[in-house]
Amino acid sequence: MMLEVKPALLKSTKSTSSDVRSIANKADARDLCPRPGAFLHFRPNSSVTMRFSALLVSFVSLFFFSVGAAPTDAGTDSLGGLTVGAIINALGVGLVTHINAIITLDSLTTNQISVNFDAKNPLFIELTIDRVVSSAGLNGTVYATFDHTFAGGVVLPPFGTKNSGTFGNVTLTQGIDASLGIIPFQVLDLTTDVYIRAGTINGFLGVPITAQGLKQSGVPTNYTLVLS
Repeated sequence: MMLEVKPALLKSTKSTSSDVRSIANKADARDLCPRPGAFLHFRPNSSVTMRFSALLVSFVSLFFFSVGAAPTDAGTDSLGGLTVGAIINALGVGLVTHINAIITLDSLTTNQISVNFDAKNPLFIELTIDRVVSSAGLNGTVYATFDHTFAGGVVLPPFGTKNSGTFGNVTLTQGIDASLGIIPFQVLDLTTDVYIRAGTINGFLGVPITAQGLKQSGVPTNYTLVLS
């Protein structure tokens, strides 16, 4: 119960405290307790909640669909005619949160570098990344490509983030000279195919799902020059 002290009660300093006590004494003690059926309402950010809910429903639906379906070609994972990649792109949920690129003296002659990246899991089930095929660029130009399979997979805990570990054989498609020119921007745009297993247990078992054509823009990128 909310007690409202009206201005009229404040006119006399002699009667103010007694008047307030009188009003308080008249209040039924039961009114100070929440009424049956009364609830506290919490309003989360609606856009974030809708995106998370949609992603959750999509993955859970695809998860159970995949469990019950016969094995198919890896590129045909879809739900209601939409591929997993199309669903994730529509929801604007990026899996890669950060990229580290390592350039060595050998890169000057081989046009290859090493990278590692941080990936996040927005779901309540464990995900394991087995393979990533990706191209990275800026302003519509592709500067680097790779196709890497992870031994043992990269295990993403529920709602967690995990680093991929550093791996090589990332090809600079425009050559080292042109690639050095994008370092000051410190961001990359990605187009990625991710081969994952959903619902794994410490990286084992799980249902294979392929998310093709994932697109992310402006992913923060650090560059390290190793000159020894």
